[in-house]
Amino acid sequence: MEERVYVPWELMASFIRDAFMAYGAPREDAEICADVILESDRRGIASHGCNRLKPIYLDRFENGTLLPKTELTVLKETKTTLVLDAHDGLGMVASYRAMERAIEKAKACGMGGAAVKNSTHYGIAGYWASMAAREGLIAICGTNARPAVAPTGGVENMLGTNALTIALPTDEDFPFVLDCATSTVQRGNIEVWAREGKPTPEGAVIGHDGKYLTDSAQILRDLLAGKAALTTFAGYKGYGYSMVVEILSSALVGGPFMRMLSGIDEDGGSKPYHLGHFFFVIDPEAFLGAETFKKTAGEICRQLRASQRAPGVDRIYTAGEKEYIAWQERRSTGVPVEPSVQRELLEVRDKLRLDYVFPFEK
Repeated sequence: MEERVYVPWELMASFIRDAFMAYGAPREDAEICADVILESDRRGIASHGCNRLKPIYLDRFENGTLLPKTELTVLKETKTTLVLDAHDGLGMVASYRAMERAIEKAKACGMGGAAVKNSTHYGIAGYWASMAAREGLIAICGTNARPAVAPTGGVENMLGTNALTIALPTDEDFPFVLDCATSTVQRGNIEVWAREGKPTPEGAVIGHDGKYLTDSAQILRDLLAGKAALTTFAGYKGYGYSMVVEILSSALVGGPFMRMLSGIDEDGGSKPYHLGHFFFVIDPEAFLGAETFKKTAGEICRQLRASQRAPGVDRIYTAGEKEYIAWQERRSTGVPVEPSVQRELLEVRDKLRLDYVFPFEK
């Protein structure tokens, strides 16, 4: 029976970097991408980690919907804002540069914002918000995505999974980081369940006939064919937040939205996605001080965790805590790699003729 194997972090980071470089990405850009991809694995979030190296990035290099070299153009800039055009380059690189500048502006002016147009998948959203939190800053960010989610009351895939991500610095060892899709589940979750042969929870995906679907592998095919859609979490609440992300991601940059982001051209072929991202950063020092903010935020988290638990509940968590615990546990063990991902890594290695040997080969 095949089992999960752990790959050392440095080995996996080097492999991902070299794979990106083999397709033409500059070394510094490739290192950024490797770090963003592995951040998901560090946080224990399987939907956006190394399992997406081949299908979301390398395969898109192959079909021309993602460019390995990221040429950034400044479309507009003020003391507090910045708009970039990524020209279908690496969304992770464009987002890194955008957040760097937004952080600089927030430190200088109290608040800073950046937006990116004509971009691509930017990885785990929590990475960008956490960049600011590590600097003692507040961050709110989001991105639109290819349509996969139906509006509440509908069955047609119109919206992306559209995570609205917020990070708040605290006086604890980890910040408060809320990073979750506005859909009931993410496409990445379904990809994981399909690889593991597990069903998708009922209520998470709806067909055009209004019935819920649970066959994970079939759902992935139906999503691509436009025959199924993810549902929003909590009905109109998730739907409303999803719309906020869709509007900010597109309207701030005058970019495409919803069905225009399908990645499919008029002839049924593949085309770039032209995604939009936004990043807002706030310096609490500009209010009544960073230390006051962090102490209060930390105390709120501690009081919630210490509150009375329901019967059978061992622990109350606050956002970002489970991810912090996962990293403490995985720091020494390495990146967990499922059998199907092991096969993909070997396929990539052999195709690109990279000189690597993985622990699961022994």
